[in-house]
Amino acid sequence: MNRKLYDRLLEWKREEASESALLIEGARRVGKSWIAEEFAKREYEAHLVIDFSKAGGEVRDLFENGLDRLDSFFRNLCAYYETSLPRGRSLVVFDEVQRFPRAREAIKALVADGRYHYIETGSLVSIRENTKDILIPSEETHVVLNPMDFEEFLLATGREELHAVLHDAFAERRSVGQAIHRKATEAFREYLIVGGMPQSVEAFRKDRDLKAADRVKRRILALYRDDISKHAGRYALKTRRTFDEIPAQLSKHEKKFSFASLGKNARQRDYEDAVFWLVDARIVNPCYCATEPNIGLKLNSERSAFKCYMADTGLLVSHAFDENSLAAESIHKRLLFGDLAVNEGMLAENMVAQMLVATGRDLYYYSQTSEKDRRSRMEIDFLVSGATTARRKNIHPVEVKSGKSLRHVSLDKFMSRFSNWLGEPYLLHTGDLCVKDGILYLPLYMAPFI
Repeated sequence: MNRKLYDRLLEWKREEASESALLIEGARRVGKSWIAEEFAKREYEAHLVIDFSKAGGEVRDLFENGLDRLDSFFRNLCAYYETSLPRGRSLVVFDEVQRFPRAREAIKALVADGRYHYIETGSLVSIRENTKDILIPSEETHVVLNPMDFEEFLLATGREELHAVLHDAFAERRSVGQAIHRKATEAFREYLIVGGMPQSVEAFRKDRDLKAADRVKRRILALYRDDISKHAGRYALKTRRTFDEIPAQLSKHEKKFSFASLGKNARQRDYEDAVFWLVDARIVNPCYCATEPNIGLKLNSERSAFKCYMADTGLLVSHAFDENSLAAESIHKRLLFGDLAVNEGMLAENMVAQMLVATGRDLYYYSQTSEKDRRSRMEIDFLVSGATTARRKNIHPVEVKSGKSLRHVSLDKFMSRFSNWLGEPYLLHTGDLCVKDGILYLPLYMAPFI
C-alpha cells in the first residue's frame, strides 16, 4: 500500500537521521510496524527489528546493563538475532517501544554513537505509565501515522487514474463531469464504510467485501476496549464510558461533547484524563472551539468546548452499530445508495475531520450562541489555516453538507462579520465542484485537497 508518510521518512533519512531517531506514533493497527519495516527493507542494506512486545529477558537485559559498552552491546544484539549490521548502512527498528521505555531512553546514547539509524514505533507513548522513571530523549523526531486518507484508499483499491483526475480538477477549479463524479462518489461511499485502517482496506479490496472489512473493524474496536481496560488505569471506567458515548454525541445536531450525558453529576474536570487518554491513543480527534478566526487558532481556542470525532470513520460506522450486525448491513446499503443524511450527516462530518487531520492540521470550529439575538447565532464546522501566514486573510471556513439542502446561513453571517480575516470559504457537499458567490463548492471526496 502507498502511504504518504513514506516521503517524510525519506526526508528524515536524508536530513535528520544522523542527529535523531524517528518516532512513529499512531493508533493501534494503523500500520506503524508495516511502514517502518517496509522502509527498512527498501532504503537500507541491512536492518534489525526489535519487537518489544515479544523481546525476551536477554534483550531487555542488554538495554538495562550493556549500554556503557556499545561495541559489546551491538555484538551481543547481532548474535542474539543472528544478523549483521554494516556500519552506516543499517537501520534498527524499535517496534512497540512503549512496551519497554528503557529502550527509548537509550536513544540518546545510540544516536550519539552514530553507527546506525533508528526508528521507533509506538502507541500511548506519552501516557504516564510509559514515561515515568525515564528521561525522554531530545534526539527524537516525532511523526504521526493516521488512518489511510481517501487518496491512499483510491490508490490501494486500484483507482490511480481516478485519483489523478480528481487532483487535477481541484487544482484547476473545474468540475469533473457526471461520469467521473459518479465513480468518485461511489468510491467515497465505500471509503465511509471501510475506513482507513489498513487491515480493513486489505480485507475489502480483495473481493470488495464489506462484511470482511466490518469483521476486521470489530476486532480493532475490541482491541481498543481491551487497551482501555489494561492501560487507562484508575480512570479506565470513565474512559470506556467516554469512548462508548462518541456515536451518540456525534448523532446530535449540536455535536459539542456534553459530559452530562455520562452521568447525573458528570463534570468535565472528572473526565479530563479519560479524554486525554483517548486523544493520546489516537482513537479520537478533538475539535476545539476557536473564539476568533484569526492567525494562530490555538491561541484563540476554548479548550473546555470541543467536539470528539472518531479518528477513523469506518470504525465509527462499526462502533455505532456494534451490537447489531443487521443494522450494520442496513447502514452499509443506505450509504452505498447515497443516503448520506443518515444520522444527520455525522459520518460525513467525521470523515471531513479525519481527512483534515490527515493533512497535518489540528481541528477547530467556531460557534456563537445567543438566547436573545437569533440573528447572531452561527456555527462553522471547521476553520482551516492557509499554507502561509504572510497574508492577513489566512483562515478558511469549511461547512459540511450531507443532504440536498445547500443553505449556508451561518457561513453568510460568518463571512460578513469576519470578512477582513477570511480567505476562500469551502462548502463540502454531495455535488460536483463549482464556484458561486465567492464560495468554492467542493464534493466531499475532495476534502484531502484543501
